[in-house]
Amino acid sequence: MPKTKPQEWLLIFYSVPSNPVSNRMKIWRKLAKAGAVQLKGAVYILPATEEHEEFLQWLLGEVKSMGGDGAFAKSAEIRTVTGGDIRELFLRQAEEGYRGLEKILDALERKIQSFRKGAQGDESGKLADMVGKLGKELDELRKRDFFSSPSGLVMRKRMQTLESGLRKMDKTTVETPKAIKPKRAEEYRGRVWATRKKPFIDRMASAWLIKRFIDPKATFTFIEESESSSPDKKAVTFDMRGATFTHVGELCTFEVLVKAFGIRDKTVKKIAELVHDLDVKDDKYEKPETAGVEEILTGIRKTAKNDADALDRGMAVFEMLYQSKT
Repeated sequence: MPKTKPQEWLLIFYSVPSNPVSNRMKIWRKLAKAGAVQLKGAVYILPATEEHEEFLQWLLGEVKSMGGDGAFAKSAEIRTVTGGDIRELFLRQAEEGYRGLEKILDALERKIQSFRKGAQGDESGKLADMVGKLGKELDELRKRDFFSSPSGLVMRKRMQTLESGLRKMDKTTVETPKAIKPKRAEEYRGRVWATRKKPFIDRMASAWLIKRFIDPKATFTFIEESESSSPDKKAVTFDMRGATFTHVGELCTFEVLVKAFGIRDKTVKKIAELVHDLDVKDDKYEKPETAGVEEILTGIRKTAKNDADALDRGMAVFEMLYQSKT
């Protein structure tokens, strides 16, 4: 039988001047975010991967810029502890992280149950935001769960059940969607298109689609959701409650626009599947590139000067996606 390649480890050694304290905390937080475990004293450890090696090279460069020093070494054996002991350290760290999110998951499960029993109002939208936020935190934690802890597997199943319950709740609280009426692009040329502030996936993609296939001279403005029923009379609203173009049933706004304007471009169809998986999060199409695209758009959202800048940069990403898939 072929021999299994032994697990290799990266041992990290570093020191940073005691002042300012914020520098030491900064390095510690970055190690924690990467999933490093404290092995002994000031020694940290990570599973050996190319990604982790690259991360440590950048980190130690930052340490030296602070007046400190450090190094890291790769080894398949550490004489004073076994591989099993090291895995246990990582599993324990992951378990602690999942326990910290378990109470939030418990509360959301209770909320969805109470909603099914008759809660009213716009609680569905708030719950969807809370579930989405928890999902992102769990995704981040899973990236650091290098050895698939039992709690992680349980939490993943519970999260899938929770998301399924939320989708069922939406279906029971929202009216059966009407058929999407066909529209003529000529009637929507040179318009102002209004959407919610802080644009993200569906709004960025929809704005790109509008500009490229529907209204080349489109201009965009951002309003509060409460203003959607009374914006500028000439404005066309999209991706917000009560908008001219927004989610219909299980379709995201991008998909609704594609159907409404009869866009038959094959590459647009591929992007529609990607946007659906990113926005609706039901893994309907299981597009492998969703995580990478979401990370890029999240980076844009965090670094953009304002909403207009975020939308422009997001549209540029979708244009590049379109060119790469054509």
